[in-house]
Amino acid sequence: MNRRIALTTLVVADYDEAIAWYTGALGFSLIDDIDQGDKRWVVVGPGDGSAAALLLARASNDEQRARIGNQTGGRVGFFLNTDDFWRDHAAMTARGVVFLETPREEVYATVAVFRDLYGNTWDLLEPKQ
Repeated sequence: MNRRIALTTLVVADYDEAIAWYTGALGFSLIDDIDQGDKRWVVVGPGDGSAAALLLARASNDEQRARIGNQTGGRVGFFLNTDDFWRDHAAMTARGVVFLETPREEVYATVAVFRDLYGNTWDLLEPKQ
């Protein structure tokens, strides 16, 4: 059996604003943007779509709008692995990504927490070999 987690939903306020931030600030690719009438199927990810990606879902009611930026109750909820932490940290910083801490060396990775445009927290990680 060959299975993998393909998509994680990220609730956003606006499709175009979210696309611009994830493709601009993080350098993700726009994998899909399909108009479905009252909503869109928007997928972004750090590659060609063959790895896990984000389904950007515009909030459609008050309960969903209340979750924007805090989908994990304040915990780091998203993890972006890289093969070159310092390259990506510098590029993301230059594009306006806000890091919430100084990068640190842990036994498992070089890591720093950053915030996306809505306030969700992410780890940028270069795992140790």
